[in-house]
Amino acid sequence: MAPGRVTTGRLLSAFTQIRHYSAPAERSIPAAKQKYVPTSGTYPKGFLAGSAHAGVKASNTKYDDIALVVSETPCPAAAVITRNVFKAAPIVESQKVLEKWNNQNIRGVIVNSGCANAVTGLKGAEDAVTMARTTDACFGESESSGGPASLVMSTGVIGQRLPIDRIEAAIPKAHASLGSTHEHWMRAAQAICTTDTFPKLLSRTFTLPSHPETEYSIAGMTKGAGMIHPNMDAAIAPEAMHAFLRMGVNKSFNSISIDGDTSTNDTVALFANGVAAPSGFEPIKFPGSPTRPESTSPDAAALITVMNDFLTDLAKLVVRDGEGATKFITIRVVSDVSIVVARRVAMSISTSTLLKTAIYGKDANWGRILCAIGYAPGIMENPGQDFRTGKLVQAKGGKIIHVPHKRPPVDINRLSLAFLPADGSEELKLFTRGEPENVDEARAKEILEMEDLEISVKLNDDGGAGESSSEQHELFEAVVWTCDLSHEYVTINGDYRT
Repeated sequence: MAPGRVTTGRLLSAFTQIRHYSAPAERSIPAAKQKYVPTSGTYPKGFLAGSAHAGVKASNTKYDDIALVVSETPCPAAAVITRNVFKAAPIVESQKVLEKWNNQNIRGVIVNSGCANAVTGLKGAEDAVTMARTTDACFGESESSGGPASLVMSTGVIGQRLPIDRIEAAIPKAHASLGSTHEHWMRAAQAICTTDTFPKLLSRTFTLPSHPETEYSIAGMTKGAGMIHPNMDAAIAPEAMHAFLRMGVNKSFNSISIDGDTSTNDTVALFANGVAAPSGFEPIKFPGSPTRPESTSPDAAALITVMNDFLTDLAKLVVRDGEGATKFITIRVVSDVSIVVARRVAMSISTSTLLKTAIYGKDANWGRILCAIGYAPGIMENPGQDFRTGKLVQAKGGKIIHVPHKRPPVDINRLSLAFLPADGSEELKLFTRGEPENVDEARAKEILEMEDLEISVKLNDDGGAGESSSEQHELFEAVVWTCDLSHEYVTINGDYRT
C-alpha cells in the first residue's frame, strides 16, 4: 500500500475510535445524562461519605478512586453477592467479616475503582484484608479489639493486582474527608465510577404507618456500565434485613442486563443504624419470620414497597448508563404457565445481541425477539418441562400432590409481540397469535427513535377467548430492563484494560 494510503487508513481508524457515548476524557457528564444526576439529597442520619485519590489505574492521575461510606454508630449489615463461581477477593473477605461478627457491629464499606481484585490469588486475598484493616485502623480499631469491622468492595479490571501501597496511603485521606452533605455523597459516588458517564446516586425519605411523624431516609449509590447481568444470592445476614434485601434485589438488580456477563464482583450491601427511629421502637420483623409468621405488619409492608421501588430506580440508572447505550428497553413478558417461564423468556430477549444491535440501528427486526424466545434456557431444551404450574390437590390419605397443566410453556399460536411507545401512543403490533403483522415500518422507526421503548410479549394471548373460558389461569408477569448495543460498546471494551 502506498504511504499516502497508509496515512489515510490510520486517520480513518482513529476517527472510528472516537467515543460518542462513553465518559469524556475530563469526566464531564454528557448533556443527555445530566437529568439523572441529583443536585441535592436527604441522607440517612448518622452516615458519612468520603473519597480520595489513590491512582489505582496508572492513567488516573487526579480523580478520586477510593470511596468510604460509614455509620457513626456501628450497625447491622446485610449483603447479597454474585453467584459467579470465581468470586473476587473483596467479596470473600466481606463474607468472612459478616460471618465473624454475625452481621452486627459493622462500621461501613471501603471501595476502590480501577481494579476488581478478582482471580488474583493469595496476594489478592491479602490485599482485601489490608484494605479492611486499614479502614478499621482509621477508627482506632484493630482485629484484636473486637470491632467494629469494615466491608470491602472493588470494581474494575479482572486479573490484575491492586497497587495496595497507594490504596493504604489513600484510605486515611478518605477517612479525613468524611462528611454528611450532598457533595460528600456525590464525590463518593463519582469515586466508584469506571466507564460510567455519570455518578449514580439516589436518596429519598419515607415514613412508617405506626409512627408517621418520624421521617426516615434511604440513600444508595451504584456503578456499572459494562459486565452487567447480576445474579446475586447466597447472602449472610440477620433474618429481616436479608429478607428485605433479597426480595428487593430480585425485583431490581437481578432484573437488569447490559451484556449478559455476570461479574465476579457484584455485591449489594444494606446498612441500617436505626438512629432516626423513635425511642422504644421495636425493629421491624419480616413477614413469615419465626417471630411473626401470622401476618404482614403495616410497617413491614411499607418498608417492602420502599425498598423495592428504591432498588429498582437505582438499578435502572445502571441500564441507562450501559456502555455505549442509546436506548432504555423494558421487556414485559406475561405467561399463564409460571413466573419461571416469563422470566426465562424476558432474560433471553434481554441478552440477544442481534436484537440489541437492531434496536440500536432503529430496525424493527422483531423476528429476533421471536428467535430469542424459542431458544430461552429451559424452554428450548425441554419444551414440555413441568414448570411447577397447575394445582395442588389433596389425595387419599391427606397427601398433597401437584397436578401440572398439560399445555406447553410456549405455544406460538398463543404468542403476541408489540412495541409500546414511550409517549403513551398506540402500541405497534408485530406478531399476533402465530401470525406476523403487516408492520408500518415508518411508525416503527418513529418508536425506535425514542430513548425509551417497551417490548410487550404475551405468551397467553387467546384473543379474549380465555376470559370467558371455563378454565381460568393465574397470570405471571416478568419485567427486565436492558439497553441497545452500539459500535461504542466494542470500542470501549476493545481497549478497556489500557
